[in-house]
Amino acid sequence: MVYSVAATTLTVAAPLGCDTPSAEGAEPTAEGAHRASAVLVTGTDEEMLVLEVTAANRIVVRLPRLEVGQGITTAVAMMIAEELDARLADVSIPLADARTKGNQYTGGSSSVSSLYGPARQLAATARARLVTAAARRWHLPARLLRTRDTMVVAPDGRTATFGSLTESAARVRRPAVPDRPKPASRHRVIGRPANRIDARDIVTGRAEYAGDLSAAGAKPTVVARPPTVRGKLVSVDDAAARAMPGVLAVVKAAGGVAVVAETFHHALKARDALRITWAPGPLAPLSDAGIRTRLKGAVPRLSTPPHGSTQVQGEFEFAFVSHAPMEVLTAVADVRADRAEFWFSSQTPMDARDTLAGLIRLPKSKVRVHVMRGGGSFGRRLDFDAAIEAALISKAARRPVKLMWTRNDDIRHGRMRPASHHRIRASVAGGRVVAFEHAMASVGESSEGKGLTAQGGAAPTALVTRRTPAAGPSPSDSGLYNFGRVSGNSGGIGLPIPLGAWRSVDSGTMRTAEEIVVDEIARSLGKDPIAFRRTTLRSKAVKAVLDKVAAAGHWGRSMPAGTAQGVAVHEEYGSCVACLAEIDATDPKHPRVTKVVMAADVGTAVNPRGLEAQLMGTAMDGISTVLQAGLHIDRGAVREGSFADFRYARQAQAPLHFEAHVMPSHGEPGGAGELGVPAASGAVANAYARATGTKPRRFPLNF
Repeated sequence: MVYSVAATTLTVAAPLGCDTPSAEGAEPTAEGAHRASAVLVTGTDEEMLVLEVTAANRIVVRLPRLEVGQGITTAVAMMIAEELDARLADVSIPLADARTKGNQYTGGSSSVSSLYGPARQLAATARARLVTAAARRWHLPARLLRTRDTMVVAPDGRTATFGSLTESAARVRRPAVPDRPKPASRHRVIGRPANRIDARDIVTGRAEYAGDLSAAGAKPTVVARPPTVRGKLVSVDDAAARAMPGVLAVVKAAGGVAVVAETFHHALKARDALRITWAPGPLAPLSDAGIRTRLKGAVPRLSTPPHGSTQVQGEFEFAFVSHAPMEVLTAVADVRADRAEFWFSSQTPMDARDTLAGLIRLPKSKVRVHVMRGGGSFGRRLDFDAAIEAALISKAARRPVKLMWTRNDDIRHGRMRPASHHRIRASVAGGRVVAFEHAMASVGESSEGKGLTAQGGAAPTALVTRRTPAAGPSPSDSGLYNFGRVSGNSGGIGLPIPLGAWRSVDSGTMRTAEEIVVDEIARSLGKDPIAFRRTTLRSKAVKAVLDKVAAAGHWGRSMPAGTAQGVAVHEEYGSCVACLAEIDATDPKHPRVTKVVMAADVGTAVNPRGLEAQLMGTAMDGISTVLQAGLHIDRGAVREGSFADFRYARQAQAPLHFEAHVMPSHGEPGGAGELGVPAASGAVANAYARATGTKPRRFPLNF
């Protein structure tokens, strides 16, 4: 661990590395940003965390991740408060600007697990230095001192706030007490339910999103877009729009025609006054039926089943799905001849900065990206379409702009989960599964649909590989069960359509289809779905979460006709989850999930209350994408355009009863943000199948 003096601020950066005069890749400290004498020593760790203790007794850690409602700022604050023995209210976790080095990727349910060790070690080192500074001040052995409530306490009751010790603590090179993180047995903050540290700011409107900013005097901007996906601009008559009050500029943009105005009201009115001729996009010859036919034809053939076995099989279709985060995409861009500055919510800010620099032809060192909190993402903010578009508009208009994509913009022209087709066959002999095969095909983004445009962007390599189907077993294959010979294969079709990683990525469709088949295998053998799973699951942890939901949800209880229970499990990200859902399908066309019980084992749950909220969100995702929410493609256009027709579950579709059980564990944290989607989806589908006596095959069911 290393440290530096920044005026009256103790700054600790992790871990031990080179003694450079500034933290390469990291932004200045809170106070050091305003003081030329500030020195920061950086380590070689990817996280490049920096902890500051200010004279005002505030603890500040600039987070190299994005807060999009998942509660990562609260979780990290709890880690810091635990090791420092600080009050949670004294910890601030602002978001770090885009850096030149390190890890700023938010995705793959990896934030808590990747930060758990570095954040705790950072705080433990700071605590050791603060205690040593207090011991020197009081001429006492450091081992006699204790810490609590953001202060050091002497045996005789004397206290010193961390803030009052920062200047002397910054000079401590060898702490007089151990600087190791606490064992789990001593945790008093980690593992206990906590309210979000930003909850009051969110509900009172103090929390700032990109749309709240007035940075650089940026003017409201909207874009007129084509009626079809990736349609082309042929001509535009903008005379009427330019003459309207409040209009400042009309410029051609990669996605269409942009209007910059004094207010969004003026911009939207002028956008609607544009007279535009469009050429249809490359997807125009296709609609849903044609895409489904091509997908089905792209599924690899299944191998020959084992001799003497009987088959349980099914084919499953999943529609395109929009991310539809509650906060629409917004980006502020100020592009000038010699520099550029941006404000937007990004899960990949370093990639975004590099791409933006290339587009506007500036050195990376002249481009600054400020990461703003996001109002939801579900994978949508892995891409930075709006920022790319805002950059090009700002450069063309020669003024700062605040670009907002409307809900219609994002649903009809933004990124979406690919449609897919699955073919699954289980071979049964002697009362058990002896072979299980899962072949699938999904839509991939063709080269015709990519490029450095407002619609395409320069996607990070990791995302491109996840969008493009590859041969071989998928990550969520049914190796979860003792099913004999397990195999899988995948194919795909390329379409010029914007795709993106949607919450739980492949597992949300793969595991849903597999868990439906598992229920059907149990039925063919005359076994209860939970009893069958218990005899075939490989993992004790998965059996434990399954047993928990069965007991808590009163599995097998008598239910009226047209209602039923369903169950499903999933294991990924070093974690596992089970879900039990109850459904009322007495009207099969308008089913209602009435109860959801979930149990998860994620190792150490830093904030159990936050985990419960994550599981609740995944339950709503499962209800939505299985029962009612999807996107239709009609002759190259997305039919849906708002929450009026993209029917994501609302309060009226939410379960009347929801409960989540966090399994006790002292293991290292696993992933949780995406974990529950496959189990929730599978449980809802299985409940519907049992309630209606049908075999659901196309999702959402209302398609």
